[in-house]
Amino acid sequence: MVRVVVTDAEVTLADVLTVRLAMDEPLAEGAELVLRHRTSDAERRVALGGAEARDATLAVSLAPLGLEAGRWDAYLHQAGRKVRLKSVDPGFSLDHLDAYALARRTVAYRAYRTLNGYLALKIDEARPVAEVRAVWFREGRFEVTGLLAYTGLDDDDARHEARLALRRHSPDARLSTRATVRGVRFHAALSLCDVIDAAQESAGTWEPSLEVDGLSAPLPLGAKVDDVDGKRRRVHYPETEIDGVPVRPSYSPDDELRLEVGG
Repeated sequence: MVRVVVTDAEVTLADVLTVRLAMDEPLAEGAELVLRHRTSDAERRVALGGAEARDATLAVSLAPLGLEAGRWDAYLHQAGRKVRLKSVDPGFSLDHLDAYALARRTVAYRAYRTLNGYLALKIDEARPVAEVRAVWFREGRFEVTGLLAYTGLDDDDARHEARLALRRHSPDARLSTRATVRGVRFHAALSLCDVIDAAQESAGTWEPSLEVDGLSAPLPLGAKVDDVDGKRRRVHYPETEIDGVPVRPSYSPDDELRLEVGG
């Protein structure tokens, strides 16, 4: 079997998977790229043809393949054998992920290297979100900054009227404050004393959202652009206390930011 290694892989802004291969020998005629869904075992096959060089770059348009959400492992099928594609690509570029998230999309594709060193794709439904980049407490305030993802807004210096809103469902309570949005970058700060007052001595979880002028619906605050799931287990912020009441940011099971008050 010809040894094939992925040296670079990314999904372009046009949703084309580009893969650079290093090979001991050219690919055989009839070689195929096989994508297999990790949960359902569904497969998609793309004919590669015979690459005449030992280094080749492949380009595969992903949208026509009808790939369902989830993780897809990449295989090379040739000469009657199918093997997973090894990858030495060091990882994603945050700048590329930001650029990819600027367009309005319904599906987001990401190429990445698994922990075991193989090429894989992660596919998610893409909904507009206020992508969180930093969270901190300062002088009695909760502050958050980030990027507006999948909204289609221009990455310029234009200012947009916006408000950071917090809501607790049980018992129901709401509060909001003005936020700053320039282009697709946002910053917001909220007094924790106002949160404690609105909590009315009742512990609970608050859901933040960003209301931006010109967008049809509030944006949840979350961390969804990268290829890392399970932020609730992996990302831990320090907590603070206001008048003896603990306050701690955390993530929900679907990677949306929450503010836990009391308890």
